[in-house]
Amino acid sequence: MDKGLTEAARNVAWRMRRSSLAPVRIALLAAGAEASAIVLAAWFAQYAVVYEFSGGHGLLLALLVAGCAVPLTAVLRGYRLDRMLHVRRGVLSALAGLAAGTALVWFADGPGVVIAVACVPALVVLRLALASATKWAVQQGLTERRAVLVGGGAGATALIRGLAQRPGNDIRICGIFDDRGRDRSPDLVLDVPKIGRFAELVGFCRQAEVDLIIVTLPPEAATRIAQLLARFRVLPVPVHLSAFSQDFRFEDGPEGLSALLPASFQPERRAVKRAFDLCLGAVLLVLLSPVMLVAALAVRLDSPGPVFFRQERYGFNNHPVRVWKFRSMRADQTDPTAAQVVVRGDARVTRVGRFLRKTSIDELPQLFNVMGGTLSLVGPRPHAVAARSSRQEAFDRIVDGYSARHRMPPGITGWAQINGWRGEVDDPDSLRARFAHDIYYIENWSLWFDLMILLRTPISLLDTRRAY
Repeated sequence: MDKGLTEAARNVAWRMRRSSLAPVRIALLAAGAEASAIVLAAWFAQYAVVYEFSGGHGLLLALLVAGCAVPLTAVLRGYRLDRMLHVRRGVLSALAGLAAGTALVWFADGPGVVIAVACVPALVVLRLALASATKWAVQQGLTERRAVLVGGGAGATALIRGLAQRPGNDIRICGIFDDRGRDRSPDLVLDVPKIGRFAELVGFCRQAEVDLIIVTLPPEAATRIAQLLARFRVLPVPVHLSAFSQDFRFEDGPEGLSALLPASFQPERRAVKRAFDLCLGAVLLVLLSPVMLVAALAVRLDSPGPVFFRQERYGFNNHPVRVWKFRSMRADQTDPTAAQVVVRGDARVTRVGRFLRKTSIDELPQLFNVMGGTLSLVGPRPHAVAARSSRQEAFDRIVDGYSARHRMPPGITGWAQINGWRGEVDDPDSLRARFAHDIYYIENWSLWFDLMILLRTPISLLDTRRAY
């Protein structure tokens, strides 16, 4: 826990150390349950009524129905939180998706009526169960968005009252940060405590799972707001201005007019990127396992010591993660803290290690990090916690706001790496170039961008001028 925080802030951060249940997670669980219900109901109905479909053909048709019904239900927003809480609207959305799926099977000369008759009651029962489970999750506060306020006083009072009066409000104010004294910003605003100063908010958001920051300062304080935004840019959390919000929804998107800084890694992005990493990471792990076995054997035979090397590096939102690599240095000269930068012709690097580093094969064990969720396949490369340039300059001293590159999970490869910015940081401009490429990636992320970077990575490895 950050010792720079007040005791009140540390206590609140400790209670918020686990993330809330984002609606996208509930939607994915509901979609999976609905697909399973459709497949089982359709398959068993065919087995019971139309025996000739009971084998592989019947299962294929059942999968076809689910594969069509669930995406269409998603398009109709049938997995939104409000739809799942409302049984009738949720059932109608699910049945609309089912109708398209059974129609497709019907045209494929399958038992469409049989499937429909079996799936309708299954979907109704499932939607009743989903509505109850979702209602419980909402009542327990598991789906709420946790917010902190920047600025107390009259602005905070108006906001808290406005949120309390908005039907379906899902925002919970967890604390207030303000530099002003008690005369302008009291220690308690409608039971919400002031827990720290402006300078402490970034450290708080590193420790707690915060969903949004709301600035309650008036628009007239434009200079002060600009200074705060410059400080908050290193965080992946969206920042809103309460004065710009008419309905107190504070949604992060094109319609979110109150947004001063958008979220860099929304729950929807997390789900898509995580699914991409798991699917492709598993394939790469299988395909590259022979290379990894040969590399492990070569490390073992070349010099005494462990095959793997582990190092603490910065992960998403500055959280330390332990990264795996093949050991490329002599066992008694490894440098877990990265106190001494590896330079060209470094005597600490073994013969095998030099080849592994030049070809980046030493990074392949990080596929296990990907499967474990601490790294992504593509993202800003993680640097050691105490990383320095070859001139012994701390990275955050060279680039102001350097930790802004941690607004997305780090990756095995990245936009900076395929553009030649890898290896030793031997001058400030090279670090600034990496930082600029990383920020560009964060602000322009897409699944296709990730795929393009992965496809270009093997070609970029042919340039070994900065790999040693």
